[in-house]
Amino acid sequence: MNIKIKKFSELTTIELYEILKVRSEIFVVEQNCVYQDLDDLDKKCIHIWIEEENQVQAYLRYFEKKKDTVQIGRVLTKIHGKNLGRKLVEKAIEEIKKNSTAKKIYLEAQTYALGFYHKFGFQEYGKEFLEDNIPHKKMELDLTK
Repeated sequence: MNIKIKKFSELTTIELYEILKVRSEIFVVEQNCVYQDLDDLDKKCIHIWIEEENQVQAYLRYFEKKKDTVQIGRVLTKIHGKNLGRKLVEKAIEEIKKNSTAKKIYLEAQTYALGFYHKFGFQEYGKEFLEDNIPHKKMELDLTK
């Protein structure tokens, strides 16, 4: 298993296909959500994924939301119990700290996953909201501490 990190313009067509395939598999089919996954944000994102035998096993993307804030999104793991999600988020935080001047990382977590993000220091705020009929909470990680 290896971790890959690429800008949109660096992705091969095969890599892009595999990323979009797994995002569709998890977010559209598995979670039974009909929504427009291709949102034009991919073009300005850094894409990080864990690959095994040319198949994406875990994935996330991040982008500069505003001057001092980077947003992480589309976090998924295809297989569970191998700590792929932990490895992926740790790598994303490391990359953001190394390559960005952001003071915080923002994400919108599905409510069931709040505990997972707490392990990295993310703090929730605001009211729970529905995104595609799934409960979410806004979360931030302060990078200045």
